Amino acid sequence: MTDWRQQRWQIGAAVLEAGRGGIARVARMTARTLIEAGARTDIFALADAAPTDISEQRAGAFAGSKVRFAAACHAAALTHDWFLYDAVGPARAHPRLPGLRRPYGVWIHGVEVWDSLSPDRAWALRGADLVLSNSQFTLDRFQAMHFSLENVHVCRLATEDDTPPARMPQFDGPPTALLIGRSDKDNFRKGHAEVIAAWERVTAEIPEAELLLAGGGDGLDLLRETVAKSPARDRIRVLGFVPEEDMPGLWARAHAFVQPSWKEGFGLVYIEAMRHGLPVIASIHDAGQEVNLDGETGYNIDLNDCEALAARIVQLLSDPYHARALGTAGHARWQSQFRFSAFSKRLTGILDRCTGDR
Repeated sequence: MTDWRQQRWQIGAAVLEAGRGGIARVARMTARTLIEAGARTDIFALADAAPTDISEQRAGAFAGSKVRFAAACHAAALTHDWFLYDAVGPARAHPRLPGLRRPYGVWIHGVEVWDSLSPDRAWALRGADLVLSNSQFTLDRFQAMHFSLENVHVCRLATEDDTPPARMPQFDGPPTALLIGRSDKDNFRKGHAEVIAAWERVTAEIPEAELLLAGGGDGLDLLRETVAKSPARDRIRVLGFVPEEDMPGLWARAHAFVQPSWKEGFGLVYIEAMRHGLPVIASIHDAGQEVNLDGETGYNIDLNDCEALAARIVQLLSDPYHARALGTAGHARWQSQFRFSAFSKRLTGILDRCTGDR
């Protein structure tokens, strides 16, 4: 078996640009892992308008042109040994013509393969020589809903940083809970509605408690309408999209990270909260419970129990010593499991076992 580091790789990503979501982060970390391991690696980004540099390697940007992206993938098959796609969408462009067939891997993340698996996406998954799942939960749910996957491996994610933030929470000032998640008009799957509903109970116990809702999305107007109907609306702030450069100050203000979601395939934001030393409230309904350890780094709650959610928020916001202890445990978990170096080790280990001459 040829060492994969001696082969030439083509990364096919939907998007690489910073600030464009979790899958883009996974694509950047995947490319960086291969490049820093010494593999000759080229990178394509379907939706990016401008090139992104990763470990001094410049990615090709195709400005959303599926035709040019597919053509570039077919041309790359003449010179590359392996392809690796950041999701099933881009993997549909993989060359299938006689003489151009090359082995390929593809990431699965959650809702993009749970909710509506079209025939062409199923085809891309069935043909993959390697499938990488971001969590055991994502894999189990996919296989329960659709079909069994061959050559599949769980590779849990990480932050892009190995270093802790410059500012850690002080747990002083107004008791503040932070939720960072996209608001979609068709649903609030990040737990917005449930946290807003719980906030009346929270402020009944802690009148000065503040809830910060950060994140963009096409449902921001609906989110603001939902907040306006809350008796606790004066203690809830809808911040909308927050630029990356402003995020450190926002993290430093928080006493707890509260995002009990319905459909997280992994939950990169939970490990970012752990990196910042904050206790986490996730849910029992998705992969959050795989990342956040109930009673150790925070709590995982049933979203159907508003009283329980409010009680856990009150517990964290009213007891800074307890919140700090859980946040410290979460930070230690981030250091051991969820830094970039840990992700890189996991991914290279999988590639060591699963790739080579075919």
